[in-house]
Amino acid sequence: MSEKLPLLLVQMGHPPLDIRKAVGEQPQWFHAALGDVGPVTVVCPFEGEALPAVGTFSGAVITGSWAMVTDHEEWSERTAEWAREVIEAGVPVLGVCYGHQLMAYALGGSVDYHPQGSEVGQIAVTLNDAAQHDPLLSGLPNSFDTFLSHEQSVLALPKDAVVLGASSHDPHQIVRYSPTAFSVQFHPEFSAPVMNKIITSRSERVAMKGKDRDALLAKVSDTPESRAILQRFVALL
Repeated sequence: MSEKLPLLLVQMGHPPLDIRKAVGEQPQWFHAALGDVGPVTVVCPFEGEALPAVGTFSGAVITGSWAMVTDHEEWSERTAEWAREVIEAGVPVLGVCYGHQLMAYALGGSVDYHPQGSEVGQIAVTLNDAAQHDPLLSGLPNSFDTFLSHEQSVLALPKDAVVLGASSHDPHQIVRYSPTAFSVQFHPEFSAPVMNKIITSRSERVAMKGKDRDALLAKVSDTPESRAILQRFVALL
């Protein structure tokens, strides 16, 4: 019996140092959200690491980042090209926040700063009719809370992409590009301590401009339905 191929976690950057010291690195957040899912390989293209070939992993999760897609960093552009090839090959891919934006960009959509500013905190996302039969969303409540922290958004979708969920701030919270390619603007891997640290972090002061920190902190509890989407994606591999 052959061994199961590993899940690939494509890490798109380190959290700022103050966040990292308080709540750890992104792979730790994903491991905590997923539990024991078998082998996981982490690759860091922002550190110059090569992205693996199709056939060497069961599926990929592209993480968030404190970079911006519109910076067009070499490592980001390289990952976008790789993601397009992997998606076209039919390998399961899930994009999270930066990964969501990068997938949309790689497939022909557009990404930029949201005209109404950043979206931070525990915020409800509402599913639409198209979501009712999606394998990652079926059976979830029509509206559920998510953890969000982003300044840029998907402003225009790639051709044939289908929106499955929206928030009051961002109409493209959940997008499916193909039977195996799916992305979310929110962070299913965040825990309450991670969200709280991001709200209070000095490194997030630009994203927090004009926001009531105490009111945002008071809303933070848990986002189990959001986490379930990540868990379902991995369970289907």
